[in-house]
Amino acid sequence: MMMRRMNAAVLAGGLSVLIATAALAASGPAALPPPDPTAKNLSPYRIQLRAFDACLITQSRLLSTTREAVHSPCSCYAKGTVNAMTKDEIQAFRDTGYFNDSAREKGLAFLDQCKLKRPI
Repeated sequence: MMMRRMNAAVLAGGLSVLIATAALAASGPAALPPPDPTAKNLSPYRIQLRAFDACLITQSRLLSTTREAVHSPCSCYAKGTVNAMTKDEIQAFRDTGYFNDSAREKGLAFLDQCKLKRPI
């Protein structure tokens, strides 16, 4: 039980960094946050889970709906984006905790393909 709470806290912290990063990354390269040390050893599956969780939070807010309502589209987005990433893009995510420019472009394409709203 204690491990679940700790994992949830770590995941929540990682998600807040991922969401903040998405907002800051949109404002330009000078505004990027420091690297996220929790991303250092993430498997592609774990990166996919982070992207999925961040999508649920972000899209439910953007679309003013429940997380359950965006579950399938966010799954489409997370799986598609991470599966399309190259080894270099995966490593860049591990190094920083957020998508680099080329992975971000893939993510935006999957937002469109999965019928989700692009963040401003």
